[in-house]
Amino acid sequence: MPPLFLASASPRRKQFLLEMGFDFRVVRSRADEAVQEGETAQEYARRVARAKAVNASGATDSAVVLSADTVVVQEGEILGKPRDEGDFRRMMGKLSGAAHEVVTAVVARVIAGPTFERLVSTRVWMRPLSEQEIAWYWATNEPRDKAGGYALQGKGGVFVTRIEGSSSNVIGLPLAETLAMLEEAGVKPPWIDPRVRS
Repeated sequence: MPPLFLASASPRRKQFLLEMGFDFRVVRSRADEAVQEGETAQEYARRVARAKAVNASGATDSAVVLSADTVVVQEGEILGKPRDEGDFRRMMGKLSGAAHEVVTAVVARVIAGPTFERLVSTRVWMRPLSEQEIAWYWATNEPRDKAGGYALQGKGGVFVTRIEGSSSNVIGLPLAETLAMLEEAGVKPPWIDPRVRS
């Protein structure tokens, strides 16, 4: 089975793969993460995820590189990681009492072969937030490195009232789709014995 490389600094993606028992190595990668003029959330996520897979350092010719990019989009605006408290408050104001989309592009690049891609979208509803709640959440430090300024798996989960679609996608890696794609790329789940033919 080809070695697996994760081209992502996300601790959540790393934890997902560890919990499923995958043997992999985290590698550095670079991508231009500035939103280009006229670029949709789907186009942006695909472009960045592809760039991460292509620019992964240290991957051998026999390897599969897994990369992903997650964005939050509200009324056509891509909400990245908040630049500061003011930007965070603006984001929360847009998300408060409304639905938004979380889009993740996942790429599995076989270095010496094909590239596989999945694009997953989840709809998330957030209850109306008070100024006190927004101030409290910023003070927890959790929002600072999160797309859209919140973490479903953390304290930010108390604001979410409904999810339509993959919940793991909102956290950063749609698991069912990622597993299926890794199998296509030749990386079998750890619970499948590679010596046994189906």
